[in-house]
Amino acid sequence: MTTRTRDIPRRPGEGRRLASTFGGYAVLVFFALVFLYPFVIQTANSLKTEPDAAAHPLSPIPGPLSFGAYDRVFFQTDLPLWLGNSLLVTIIITVGRVFLDSMAGYALARLRFRGRRGVFGAIVAVIAVPGVVLFIPKFLVLNQLGMYDSYAALILPIIADAAGVFIMKQFFESIPVSVEEAARIDGAGVFRTFWSVVLPMARPALITLTIISFQSSWNEFPHTLVAVQDPQLFTLPRGLADLVSGSLGVGTQYPLKLGAAVLATIPVAIIFVVFQRYFVRGANEGADKG
Repeated sequence: MTTRTRDIPRRPGEGRRLASTFGGYAVLVFFALVFLYPFVIQTANSLKTEPDAAAHPLSPIPGPLSFGAYDRVFFQTDLPLWLGNSLLVTIIITVGRVFLDSMAGYALARLRFRGRRGVFGAIVAVIAVPGVVLFIPKFLVLNQLGMYDSYAALILPIIADAAGVFIMKQFFESIPVSVEEAARIDGAGVFRTFWSVVLPMARPALITLTIISFQSSWNEFPHTLVAVQDPQLFTLPRGLADLVSGSLGVGTQYPLKLGAAVLATIPVAIIFVVFQRYFVRGANEGADKG
């Protein structure tokens, strides 16, 4: 007894869909490699010797593998000081932005008060203003208040963020009002409703705001130019700028400079990779709301 197998006919257009899917993934992989290549080159050059980096700057494979650049970064520069300052400033700014932006966003989304639309319009306008326009006003205000060249000057002017307020407002408006009404029936006040009921529901938006705040404050460079001049208060971006410019007396030691840049990139990369799914979810929900 023999059995015969029949070919299962393909659905119309199935080959076209497979080709389209494969082509889409190929394009994504291509652009991923384009964006990753500079980081690969940066890391590879930080592991090269000075002659090898100068002779083969675009080679992704170090000739003789060398960790000398990282040894010099930690012991011949003020990188540990810059890292400490950046961690302190970034943590305070991130916590402050998440707390203050959330409260402001909730107030604009739920509370009814005179001038609410005007306040929201002003926040949107602030987002559109280039930061460079505020350099001189920032310096004058910090100088007049006696805050110049201090940790307060690094932190207080940017501890709240208009974009964060906008993100949280949009997310809070997507939460059903009935949830808050039920909390008020149980006797919860405005702040208790916000803190115990609404805020836990906004976890994706909070994580998105945390990632954005951490990344922006960790990489903040223009503000440090007008806030501090004391080398003991330099954050990592400000210190790296001096390192690259040669003002610290390191000449053209590319492995040293690129090694410092790699170390500066690692914290932000870790934060994003760990919380990536929450970041994407928060961004999608904000887009759906918009």
